[in-house]
Amino acid sequence: MRIISRLALLNGVSALLLGGCAAGPLPRNAPAAGWMPQQQLVSDAQDGCMRSSASGFPSSFDAARRTDRSLLESSAAILSPGDRLRVQVAGDENDMTGVHVIGDDGRLTMPGVAPIEIAGVDIAEAGHRIEAGLVKAELLRAPGHFVHATLIETAGVSVSVQGAVFAAGTVRAGERQAEDRVGQKEGIADGDANAGRTLSAALRAAGGIRPDADLSDVRLMRQGRWISLDLRGALDGTGLADMPVAGGDSIFVSSSGCFDQALVRPSPLTPPGIRVYMSNLSRPAANNAGAAIGRDATSLPYGTRLLQALVAANCVGGSAMNAGRRAILISRNPLTGQSVVIQRDVERLVRSASRDEADPYLMPGDALACYDSRWMNFSDILSLVSGTASAVTPALLLRKGGN
Repeated sequence: MRIISRLALLNGVSALLLGGCAAGPLPRNAPAAGWMPQQQLVSDAQDGCMRSSASGFPSSFDAARRTDRSLLESSAAILSPGDRLRVQVAGDENDMTGVHVIGDDGRLTMPGVAPIEIAGVDIAEAGHRIEAGLVKAELLRAPGHFVHATLIETAGVSVSVQGAVFAAGTVRAGERQAEDRVGQKEGIADGDANAGRTLSAALRAAGGIRPDADLSDVRLMRQGRWISLDLRGALDGTGLADMPVAGGDSIFVSSSGCFDQALVRPSPLTPPGIRVYMSNLSRPAANNAGAAIGRDATSLPYGTRLLQALVAANCVGGSAMNAGRRAILISRNPLTGQSVVIQRDVERLVRSASRDEADPYLMPGDALACYDSRWMNFSDILSLVSGTASAVTPALLLRKGGN
């Protein structure tokens, strides 16, 4: 009777463990959590639009004055902190003539002269202000074009980027390494072209535009004036309406409220690549290292879909017993801030002709994980039960012999 009761106990344990083979319930999400059609969770907008969440322009643009692009471009070369100037003063060779750097406070400091505010003006106005400062310090008798200032290097500038970008905030555009600073190694050459000190570079520094960005009306504000730029040409190949930026500029990218998959690819305005989090603890890999998940596997081109990432995580293929693997994707809706978790049957996603309709794009910071198939779980449980039975049987036989 004791042998039968112990075997019955093993059978009961086996039944409980085998019950764990069944797939868990589908992840639950808030109604407005999904934001792209491939997530198939947007109940009130199957086209992937959430127009009620589309963002308008900040009130700061209402207080500013709209202007023509040509007028704003004429001040595109205005000076910013960190810019390097060559100042030549007639009759002076060593004291005031030389290369000067605009300080973080926007002022230029010269020997015997009070700091001169020149950030925010163009190079011609800077020359006038420097000359006026020298006259005030009685180093020049009177203004008379004795000062010649030229720009030899533009530094990185701080720009505010808001709206439909992945990492809104204040960014640095046009930053250079010390060894790349032309003003330190080039002779008397004047002028500088800083390809990183542009609007597109500022957008990339802010994580790049999101798939809901409205590129037909991107606004740039400078010193109380703003312009509207149509940047759609950067995606369709007709040309990018780019322009230089200056310190203190503000850029705003409005949201259309709709997911546009045409924007989910590398471009001058989008991130070239993304980092995602991966976990594959399914068999035959017992850990991420065994599954070959490292930095290279989790660094993916922008535009990668879930199925491609599952291949990178070694969740696709292998034994037929693994064909029932499942995967989950953890993402976040950037319009509402809500997290969303979706589940996909890996083999069904591979075999289905309509896979693109259920294969989401990956966004920066997404996470995915793979689960074993029911057959692999069943195999593990059988091994556990078999091992337990093997351990218990000798004890039962010894107990019986002792009786």
